[in-house]
Amino acid sequence: MAKYAIAIDQGTTSSRAMVFDHSGRVVAVDQKEHEQIYPKPGWVEHDAKEIWANCQEVLANALKKADATKDDIAGLGITNQRETALVWDKTTGEPVYNALVWQDTRTDKIVDELAKVGGQDRFRDKVGLPLATYFSGPKVRWILENVDGAKAKADAGDLVFGNMDTWLLWNLTGGVDGGLHYTDVTNASRTMLMDLKTLKWDPHIADTIGVPMSMLPEIHASSEVYGEVKDGPAAGIPIAGILGDQQAATFGQTCFAVGEAKNTYGTGNFMLINTGEQLTHSKSGLLTTVCYKIGDDKPVYALEGSIAITGALVQWLRDNLKLIKSAPEVEELAATVKDNGGLYIVPAFSGLYAPYWKSSARGVFAGLTRYVNSGHIARATLEATAFQTAEIVEAMATDSGVTLAELKVDGGMVANETLMQFQADILGVTVVRPVVAETTALGAAYAAGLATGFWESEEDLRENWAEDKRWEPAMDKDDRAAQMKEWKKAVTRTFDWAE
Repeated sequence: MAKYAIAIDQGTTSSRAMVFDHSGRVVAVDQKEHEQIYPKPGWVEHDAKEIWANCQEVLANALKKADATKDDIAGLGITNQRETALVWDKTTGEPVYNALVWQDTRTDKIVDELAKVGGQDRFRDKVGLPLATYFSGPKVRWILENVDGAKAKADAGDLVFGNMDTWLLWNLTGGVDGGLHYTDVTNASRTMLMDLKTLKWDPHIADTIGVPMSMLPEIHASSEVYGEVKDGPAAGIPIAGILGDQQAATFGQTCFAVGEAKNTYGTGNFMLINTGEQLTHSKSGLLTTVCYKIGDDKPVYALEGSIAITGALVQWLRDNLKLIKSAPEVEELAATVKDNGGLYIVPAFSGLYAPYWKSSARGVFAGLTRYVNSGHIARATLEATAFQTAEIVEAMATDSGVTLAELKVDGGMVANETLMQFQADILGVTVVRPVVAETTALGAAYAAGLATGFWESEEDLRENWAEDKRWEPAMDKDDRAAQMKEWKKAVTRTFDWAE
């Protein structure tokens, strides 16, 4: 009798495996970081073979820590950094180039060229996305155009593409020896190649962008049994859930009703609001995306506000500026000052995502004076995350007509209480953290467990959700308005910096 569900959470900075019991509590976790490769300004790459090796290692270690065999595990779910694109040779299993990470901006010229006809919203009616360097499709074209021999191999049918979920599933199920070349609807909806209504690849858009249809994985539901792990300690465990990381977090937060929303604080920030079976197109710079699809049920859609740099700004303080030795120290440093000292940091390292979608923007420190010290920089770093989130909440209220009563939060940064209080203050809304803050892995485990009968229904999952802490807003509304005005002024200083 199965006791657990397990998930691989393949993220931007690390990969982890987490084992959950039937109540949704963490039984075991193992995690390993991978190298961030920056060959040129704006270029961000990962070694896909390193990631695959790390995922095998953390999966084995998590099972060992839980003292679990394959018979104890109902199903394995996969969740992944979305839009990070990989092209590999299906006959050798070798990537033809490093994975291009979602933050990578090298496709800006391809995006500009595509936008010459129909503008930035050329494909938005079908795919729900603006033309931007963020998405997978143009990344595949860049690889085909810039790696010797890749185009000819792709045309011959030897190369395949996938986001990291597809790479992991293919390897887990055998790789060159019968590996499954599948993806789920949530990941497919981030490529700029899938029609949101039909949930099928659009041949015209694929041809226009320059991606051969033969490279694309089969699109499946987010919760169904795809196959089994072929080798290693997890051999025989059914793989039964795939969700892009932000959709997985939404699922883990049990945002199953229309109007329910969550915000994940990770490398970037991603806020999703469930719009049900209704496809809602944004007029305020948000993305329309597939939220999840359970088996043969109809797809559930969402509006999403994507922010490129939040937790990554803290890492930048640590790794580039050396202001702190570890990420949690940022809160201690921020506590040495009472406010931001007039400093606003807009971390447009990869351009601006929602609601602006300006790939030519670059980061700024605005309002610097001799008064500003390292404490102010730390506080402004945290506040940048909250200000960016506030702009997403404004856009969501405009598009959906829903005014949030409270905001469910998750991800690594929600341990930072200074940030959570400021988030409540600048939103004027209660912020609520669940007991299990790492809801991304939980959501993938839930999807797998639903498909294998470990959990019977979405109501079972709702009963698992438990509140850990809440923060009530304490900021005067005039102060809130004044700070938001200064923030938006700083944002405008980032526009059109890169030629």
